[in-house]
Amino acid sequence: MKPPLQTAFKSWLVITLLVIASLTAIYLRNGVDGLNLFIQQWPLSNLAITLAATTLTWLLLGVLFYMLANEKIHAGNALLMAGFFIVMFVYLNILRERLRYGDYHYYLEAATALANGQPLPDTYLYLPLWATLLQYIIPLGDQGVLVVLWTVNIIALGAFYFLLVTILERYNFSHHFAVFTTILFLLVNAPLLRTLGFVQVNLLVMDLVFLSILTYPKNTLLSALTLALAVHLKTSPAVLVLAFLLEFNWRWLFWFAVSFLLIAAIPVLTDGITPYLDYLNNIKILTQIPDTNFHDTSFDSFLRFLNPFLGIQIAQTRLMALAAKILLLIATLAVMTKNIRAQSFSNENKLLNAIPPLFIIMTLASPIVWDHHGIFVTLSFLLMLKRIDTPNLWMWFIFAYILEYILPSFDFFPWSYGRLLAPIIVLWLMFQTSNNSGDSPFITSSNQWLAKHMA
Repeated sequence: MKPPLQTAFKSWLVITLLVIASLTAIYLRNGVDGLNLFIQQWPLSNLAITLAATTLTWLLLGVLFYMLANEKIHAGNALLMAGFFIVMFVYLNILRERLRYGDYHYYLEAATALANGQPLPDTYLYLPLWATLLQYIIPLGDQGVLVVLWTVNIIALGAFYFLLVTILERYNFSHHFAVFTTILFLLVNAPLLRTLGFVQVNLLVMDLVFLSILTYPKNTLLSALTLALAVHLKTSPAVLVLAFLLEFNWRWLFWFAVSFLLIAAIPVLTDGITPYLDYLNNIKILTQIPDTNFHDTSFDSFLRFLNPFLGIQIAQTRLMALAAKILLLIATLAVMTKNIRAQSFSNENKLLNAIPPLFIIMTLASPIVWDHHGIFVTLSFLLMLKRIDTPNLWMWFIFAYILEYILPSFDFFPWSYGRLLAPIIVLWLMFQTSNNSGDSPFITSSNQWLAKHMA
């Protein structure tokens, strides 16, 4: 250990132990009322989240001091670790300032309904696994459940950072370029902020999907299990199974089927088959929504808005939305086929070339596409950095990227539906660049610059 850094870590440790000891003594003497003397509730803050954010920030600071003191951070990983701590500290501060959190209420309502033997509420649009698991923390109450899910999301963000760097490296990004790309992508990212602000499961889903891709083909059981879990948290990743089917890896398919059925059995064992019937009924209700929402950037929402202006009946609108999704599916399969043949993204296997366009149909085929769903097309966008080689295509990519990730969430027609247009632009760019040989001049020059200045 280096003496100054050793002193810093020991000081952090002493302060931490003193805080724990003092809080314990106050609680034992005066109970919760005694603790309240030392904590103030700011009118525009959520006290539970404030305490959680402060605690996690302090613990991360301790981890940083420990790693520095024990030379765990060195020239080889300095940029990676610096980016991690920057991203985590930034989002802990941003999320601490938020007063109201959204979608966890839907999860809690569903878990409470299952615990009481009632049907899943129609606001719960997922397979029942998540609600089944959350039944066990219902006794914590509304704020307790929020803190648990909020903390899980923060941990998922940290995992997402490292997984995204690793998967970009799997696609032959240099280490430094993968780290810089990940840091910039995460620091200014409207869908990510919405995901965290609404305590959504999107990051958990993407962590599992990335794990599935990264562990294939070395560990087929883990790869199949993680994707099966992702599908049970949010049904749409089931589309990605097609990429694995193209590998004709029967062992992987066997483990996926077994994992999916075993996970599906958990809600059945605790609550019977009814939650699955409720899920199917809720999906049916979802497809019958008559109005529009500018935060819902699906084909369905866009076309429903046009009904009163064009005099179209709702039944015709549903057929038009279905036709649009079929056309998108055909286009996606065509682009996917071309990418596989040209080995556009990787010369390792079919899976890595099939996955990027499938993320787009996975996102846009849903009957409802919230602005936070943009996190699902992360790879579809970032992998284009190594494909685009002309100024014209760069302009289209930058336009799509701004629409998807840079513009805040808002409620203005038709600009809200930029997040419907953006993935389609990227799909078109995949088609346009599928036959490009080698990496783009941008990524080549960037790697050279980084190699020179980060050595």
